[in-house]
Amino acid sequence: METKCTIMNHFTLFDGENMYNLEDGILAIKIARTVIEHHLENQKIPDFKVPAHFKEKSGVFVTLNKYPNKNLRGCIGYPEPQFPLIDAIIDSAKSASTRDPRFPPVNLKELNKIVIEVSILTPPKLIKAQKPGDYVKKIKIGRDGLIIERGLARGLLLPQVPVEWNWEVRDFLSQTCMKAGLLADCWFDKETKIYKFSAEIFTETEPKGKVVRKDIT
Repeated sequence: METKCTIMNHFTLFDGENMYNLEDGILAIKIARTVIEHHLENQKIPDFKVPAHFKEKSGVFVTLNKYPNKNLRGCIGYPEPQFPLIDAIIDSAKSASTRDPRFPPVNLKELNKIVIEVSILTPPKLIKAQKPGDYVKKIKIGRDGLIIERGLARGLLLPQVPVEWNWEVRDFLSQTCMKAGLLADCWFDKETKIYKFSAEIFTETEPKGKVVRKDIT
């Protein structure tokens, strides 16, 4: 099972307080699926009626997983709050279904066997550490996602990834380095910048099925 995503206010605080409710999650999933359906049919994307906080800037990722084996089928999003949430969901949904360079475009028939997941992100926060060993103490599996950056190289892994792969923090750091196209031990280098963020994750339990908040803790 692979759920490694590609990079292209109301949020979860780092103390675990949920700022998006289930109705928001249901709406986000509905928007993502509607956008993908219209995009695959070459139809105009409809105008969505959304609450005010969906017009606030937020990072977001849309993940497509095969059902029932949960194998990754596409995952693209925005780690930074560059665009209003509604716009970021729309563009990420299009990209996850047809622009993920690791996979061929999704087709309409296949979409009926895909589960959609939307992760709404907090702004990335630079982790300050005196020595590499300090990173291990400042990152929590099941809470933090990571971005590793060195020069032009950048890699991101969502908070759910280390949980699904049963990684420890050191594994998580190494895997994020490799996601950036760097050596696995790049996090020991002082030139490497490491950011963390958290996410509220909403997912369908089955294609077009019930939407739930995904608890990865």
